[in-house]
Amino acid sequence: MDSLIPLFQHLLHADQYLAAFVASNGPWVYAVLFAVIFIETGVVVMPFLPGDSLLFVVGATAATGLLDISMALGVMFAAAVVGNQTNYSIGRWFGPRVFHWENSRWFNKEGFDKSHAFFEKYGGVALIAGRFMPFVRTFAPFVAGVTLMTRRRFALFDISGAALWIGSVTLLGYAIGNLPWVKGHLPWIFLAMIIIPGVLALVGILRKKKTPPA
Repeated sequence: MDSLIPLFQHLLHADQYLAAFVASNGPWVYAVLFAVIFIETGVVVMPFLPGDSLLFVVGATAATGLLDISMALGVMFAAAVVGNQTNYSIGRWFGPRVFHWENSRWFNKEGFDKSHAFFEKYGGVALIAGRFMPFVRTFAPFVAGVTLMTRRRFALFDISGAALWIGSVTLLGYAIGNLPWVKGHLPWIFLAMIIIPGVLALVGILRKKKTPPA
């Protein structure tokens, strides 16, 4: 548990860490942005990276002139698309064998099962809506590969979802991220980005369970 403390400190104070990193490393920040987004979306065992909060802070930082907003959007969009394609390909390679895997340090079976149920119900829409849900956005492309969704159909939802996710959250940060009230409450805003989508998904699941079968 102690090893997670630095991660959450970076998450809750991402604005400070990113600004300091840009000041000391300059253009290399774009490579780091690509790596973080790619790893979160492309490696099924790494669903805990701060995707939404990072996008918001990147937008806010770009608004101050430290980052080029067009470059940042392009790099992160490419990373999100390539990451999902990689995750999908891994799912295609493993196939149905993953259903027999047990929960372990490297594989969150509960998270996979929830994402699979979500994907089975909503199909390709899960790839778009799941972009805004931590954990789901990491597992959804993997499940798409496992369930043998055609690559053409997957690519359509992959590109659409990446554009909507990267564009909306980053530009929201660009528009309001430097307002005094927002800057004063960034930790709570980041936590809300994590909690609210999960709560909405949970409410949807509970409502579905309460609905009597037709």
